[in-house]
Amino acid sequence: MNDQMVIAEDDAVEEFRRENQTKEIWRRFKKSKGSLVGLFLLVIILLLVIFANFITSYDLAIKQDPSKILEAPSMEHPFGCDNYGRDVLARTIHGGRISLGIAVLATLCSCVVGSLLGAVAGYFGGVIDSVIMRTLDIFMSVPDILFTMAIVVAFGSSFTVLLLALTVAFFTNYVRLVRSQVLNLSEQDYIEASRAGGAGNARIIFSHILPNSIGVIIVNVTLNVAKIIIYESTLSFLGLGMPPPQPDWGLMLSEAREFMRKAPFLMFFPGTAIVLCAVAVNFIGDGLRDALDPHLKS
Repeated sequence: MNDQMVIAEDDAVEEFRRENQTKEIWRRFKKSKGSLVGLFLLVIILLLVIFANFITSYDLAIKQDPSKILEAPSMEHPFGCDNYGRDVLARTIHGGRISLGIAVLATLCSCVVGSLLGAVAGYFGGVIDSVIMRTLDIFMSVPDILFTMAIVVAFGSSFTVLLLALTVAFFTNYVRLVRSQVLNLSEQDYIEASRAGGAGNARIIFSHILPNSIGVIIVNVTLNVAKIIIYESTLSFLGLGMPPPQPDWGLMLSEAREFMRKAPFLMFFPGTAIVLCAVAVNFIGDGLRDALDPHLKS
């Protein structure tokens, strides 16, 4: 009975500590006006993308209307129409689903793969560490954008291939980051106590090491989302993104190049969407970095 009471008290103390820690992180995050602006922008963009079907029909994004080619912005078409007579507002909003969807999924996949490899390399060391890190050197010897282009050219343009290419290009960032964190944490007393208590390697990695590395991982995740949005748009701009007629911000910019002078609005709206997304995520990443840094507590 006493043991159960002690366990319950420990759980309550741990829960209280986590709540206080969360409140402290949020308090420090709010101190940065840029972070709040970025969070506000990102929430607005996500709401537009999530409820895209309620705002404008997907059919307007792909349906061609020769009578409305290069039509200027109006009440009927607030963002105008493109060189095929398709509604630019519909293409911008629905195109965000593709661009943001790939960016978020690729970031999560690269984070999971890279973090696990980094944790294994740093924890076990020796031959396992050498094999993982030398393989990583091979991947890092090729620029990210060239690597993604090579994969897309080899396997063709599709959502799955883009996701795979961007995951492979960005997982290297997490391997080195998490490995360095694990090398520091694996020497801590509580890790040694866990080993002495009979905890297995997997339990130590997933219950102690990775949770204590979550701060730097979260910051890296937010910053990589912005990079991948730009990378995915670059691939689409070069004709290596989602195949038409599916709307995509990079593809919209590519198709609008010929009409920069005659219809500049065709480039303005998807270009602005890319910039706002990248800036918003970067602002949030900067705010999280400051909020999660224990040396910046006040």
